[in-house]
Amino acid sequence: MPVLPLHSLPEALPPKARLMGLDLGAKTIGLAISDPGLAVASPLETIRRGKRFADDAMALLALMEARGIGGLVLGLPVNMDGSEGPRAQSTRAFGENLLKLQDLPLAFWDERLSTAAVNRFLIEEADMTRRRRAEVVDKMAAAYILQGALDAIRSQKSEDRSQKERSTDV
Repeated sequence: MPVLPLHSLPEALPPKARLMGLDLGAKTIGLAISDPGLAVASPLETIRRGKRFADDAMALLALMEARGIGGLVLGLPVNMDGSEGPRAQSTRAFGENLLKLQDLPLAFWDERLSTAAVNRFLIEEADMTRRRRAEVVDKMAAAYILQGALDAIRSQKSEDRSQKERSTDV
């Protein structure tokens, strides 16, 4: 299955399947999971990256199977000016390589400032120590990314319904 536009992701999922959000870092991968209704994202865990892509992929695929994951949202680290640099290219390659191992719906979501927003929240609102923040920031960033994507999907569906209603009123 090719990489999909975000708004096409729900239709490509099996019924009641969940989405998994990924925040890919150089050393870790933060994971989050949606509810089956695709409304709420929750932090799941952080996995330490292996030396090889195959190690990371096998760990992810095992978690996906255990959790009933039907599709993925990968945070795309776009530059502040909207361009894509080496990190974004690496994320796109990770997603495309994962699709070679398992045919599943996958979309990218702009993750600009997600880790910064999560760190700011953990410092200002949760008053978390630096050490504790280091333990949770990646999975919290994945939840932030996934929740943004879920909200965008819901917003698009609402907009589509409104347009359809207006077109039938004419």
